[in-house]
Amino acid sequence: MTAGVPAPRVPRVLSIAGTDPSGGAGIQADLKSIAAMGGYGMAVVTALVAQNTRGVRAVHVPPAEFLRAQLDAVGDDVEIDAIKIGMLHSAPLIAVVDDWLARRGHDLVVLDPVMVATSGDRLLDPAAEAAIRDLCRRAALVTPNLPELAVLTEEPVARSWRDALAQALRFARASGSIVLVKGGHLAGEDCPDAIVTPDGVAAEVARRRIASTNTHGTGCSLSSAMATLGASGVDWTDALPRATAWLAGAIAAGAALGVGRGNGPVDHLHELRPHLPSPVSPVSSVSWTARVWAEAAPLRAAVNACGFVDGLRTGSLDEPVFAWYLEQDALYLSEYARVLARASALAPRSDEQVFWAEAAASAIAVESELHRSRVDADTAEPAPTTLAYTDHLHAASARGSYGELVAALLPCFWLYSDVGERFAAASHARHPYRDWLSTYADPAFAASTRAAIEIADRAAAGASAFERERMSVAFERSMRHELAFFEAPVAALVGAARAGGAMRGA
Repeated sequence: MTAGVPAPRVPRVLSIAGTDPSGGAGIQADLKSIAAMGGYGMAVVTALVAQNTRGVRAVHVPPAEFLRAQLDAVGDDVEIDAIKIGMLHSAPLIAVVDDWLARRGHDLVVLDPVMVATSGDRLLDPAAEAAIRDLCRRAALVTPNLPELAVLTEEPVARSWRDALAQALRFARASGSIVLVKGGHLAGEDCPDAIVTPDGVAAEVARRRIASTNTHGTGCSLSSAMATLGASGVDWTDALPRATAWLAGAIAAGAALGVGRGNGPVDHLHELRPHLPSPVSPVSSVSWTARVWAEAAPLRAAVNACGFVDGLRTGSLDEPVFAWYLEQDALYLSEYARVLARASALAPRSDEQVFWAEAAASAIAVESELHRSRVDADTAEPAPTTLAYTDHLHAASARGSYGELVAALLPCFWLYSDVGERFAAASHARHPYRDWLSTYADPAFAASTRAAIEIADRAAAGASAFERERMSVAFERSMRHELAFFEAPVAALVGAARAGGAMRGA
């Protein structure tokens, strides 16, 4: 900083919203988003929500008087540069916020009208919906998803991007608000966003949809990011590409967090993690791979004990369950080969470049052929567990750390080699899955596994303490994804059977 030039002021942003104890949505996501955009976050709670990545379990709403007391406590003491409003739950709470804003004057308000659940269910009664429409007049920016935009306009949900822009324009003209219209609910590979004013489309960002289940809290996060950028003096048309690029990166990196078993959160701090200081960690005489393999003993035991793996060992596994697994494994291998190719590109030594390139070719030519002999995966759709695993690998690849990527890939060698070696004795001539077991008990695969272990240890030896820790985290998360991948086939077929039974019983 040049002497005599004051540092830019940190924007102070207040979030008025509900909670999420799992940290991915609501006020918790707002505060992380505000921090990621360089702001100082504050929070007033409208509702205490018992939820996680799989859904909402209960909602407790404090009295409206307590909401007013929170708002007054912050407003009487702190100069607020922007206000983001999320979940307001009911007409009495909306009235409190509306009155508070009226008494304050001209705040920069970003309103995320939380009105429709992911399931499509309406969250507010008609009186509260009308109150939200009226509250939009106090907002500098309104950020509805397409179902919420339909509620605001009292029209059907837009089915195309052109219809969404036209609907946003009608609402902007009727309310006087500026609308951030989001294409995330549209079908197809494109996921555009736009700023629509009463005069028309002011800015538009085209983006391809990211294949990820880590989308919990994206609406909260985007609106908070926009509020912080607005508080910093950034025009909405310039804030849109910055905020959406940040959110796209957060979605892509979200799988690496390993949080939850449903739709996981995004990684709000993905841009900051490479710059965080390395933790101090003593150097051990035990190799890195020996340590992480030992630490993964409970996960390895869970793999061995799960119904799918035990059924493979005994040969008692139902054929439809194995077929479902092979379909998902074929889809996994397609993405896995791409990540192996990325490891080859990052490898610092020529022999390691060759190793990863040959592994990528093997994943496509050898293992995929085994799958084609049993199932046709061309029409299969990736299951959530498959997407979560491949998202994790792609996130490790995208961060550009060779050691972390090698660590994320290692379980797909080591765990399968371990299973194959131990199950080789059970693979008699009449074993129904002998061809699959023999592939992973093959001496050539065992040699590849030893080579992958040596490469990982070399990467760990040359890494900083911080990167070694990231490697350990990546390895452990891949082991957890492997366990989930083995557990998914039985769960999927049992779920389908129960659903079929319920349909017959109806």
